[in-house]
This record gives sequence, C-alpha cells and structure tokens, in this order.
Amino acid sequence: MKIRLRQNGPLVIDLPEGSRLVLEGKERFLERAKLALCRCGCSETKPFCDGRHKQVGFVAAGGELEVEL
Repeated sequence: MKIRLRQNGPLVIDLPEGSRLVLEGKERFLERAKLALCRCGCSETKPFCDGRHKQVGFVAAGGELEVEL
C-alpha cells in the first residue's frame, strides 16, 4: 500500500477501487482507487478531503510512504 502526503494538500492512500471502509460504524465503499484524507483540518467532510486546503492556504511538506501488509 502506498501513502502519499501531497505537498500543501491531503494524505492520499492508494487502495483498490471498491475497497470497504467503516467509519463511525457506517460502511462505505471507495468509488475510486484513491482515498484522500484531510491534513489541513478545514474540510467540511472530515476525515475526507474536500479541497478546502487550497482556499485556506494550507502549507505542508510532501512525501511518500510504502507499507507492506
């Protein structure tokens, strides 16, 4: 699994399309092969990114992590 910290943006996890997620007891399925999680704290759809980091001028370093499961 690859986790990317987008420069000035969200944390993006590459997962297979259709992956099952459970958030606060509610089941969801990924429509796309990427899951973008908020790092700026301003998203109205937390923990998911809604692009608000661009409006608030969020600044953070980028990077990448590979995780073997």
